[in-house]
Amino acid sequence: MNRRENLKLLFTGSLGAGLFMTGCETEEQAVSGQIFEGGTPGGRTAEEKARDAKLLADSFFTEEERKKLDTLVDIIMPADSESPAATELKVTDFMDFMMLDQPGYQTPMRGGLMWLDFEADEKFGKPFNELSKDQVIEIVELVAWPDKADPAYEGGVRWFNLLRNLTCTGYFTTEAGWKYMGYKGNTPNVWDGIPQQVLDKHGLSNPEKYTAFYLKPEDRGKVVEWDDDGNIIG
Repeated sequence: MNRRENLKLLFTGSLGAGLFMTGCETEEQAVSGQIFEGGTPGGRTAEEKARDAKLLADSFFTEEERKKLDTLVDIIMPADSESPAATELKVTDFMDFMMLDQPGYQTPMRGGLMWLDFEADEKFGKPFNELSKDQVIEIVELVAWPDKADPAYEGGVRWFNLLRNLTCTGYFTTEAGWKYMGYKGNTPNVWDGIPQQVLDKHGLSNPEKYTAFYLKPEDRGKVVEWDDDGNIIG
C-alpha cells in the first residue's frame, strides 16, 4: 500500500480525528459562499479577521527552530510524484500561527525542539541543525513509531505525535492537500427523476408537473427559493 492509500484510510471518513482542524491558513484566502448577517464571506466576523491579522503579523519560532521544523515536516510529508513537500505548502508557517492561536501548545512544542538538540549532542556531538540526513532519521526513528519506541522516549513520542498531527493538519487544509487526497467536498448531484427502467419495472411514471423542477447540471450553483406556502418558486 502506497503513501496516498494510507493517508486516505487515515483521513477519509474520520477526517480531523486527533487533528487541530481550525480552518485557518497562514495567508489570506478569498472565500466564496454565503454572507451571514453582520459577518463576512464564509461567516468570519470583523473581530475574528482582525485577530487573525494580528497573529499573522507576529511570529513564535526562532529561525533555528523553523529550520528544525522544515527538516522534520518534509520527512513526515515529503514530495512525491503526486504532491508537493510540506515546506512548499508553508506548513511551518501554519504551525507558527497555531502556536500563537493556541498558546497551550507553545511549551510542549518548544520543549520538543530543545530535546532535538540534546539528543543530537548526546549521539553525535553537534546541534540538530548540523546533522546529516541519516543522523536526523536516526533521531526521528526513536520517536516516530509509538508501538516500537523505548519507554525512555515516551515524552519524545508524545511530542512527535503533536508535530505529526500539526503537519498533517497544515498540509491537508491547503488546496494542494485536498487535491492530493482526491477530496471533492459536497458536490450537488443532478436529479432528472427516477430512472425510466425503474419506473417501467414497477409500472409507474414521473409526474409531468415536477419535470420543470428536476435539478439540471447548469443549475447546480442555484439556491432553491420557496414561497410562503412551501412551494418551489420558478
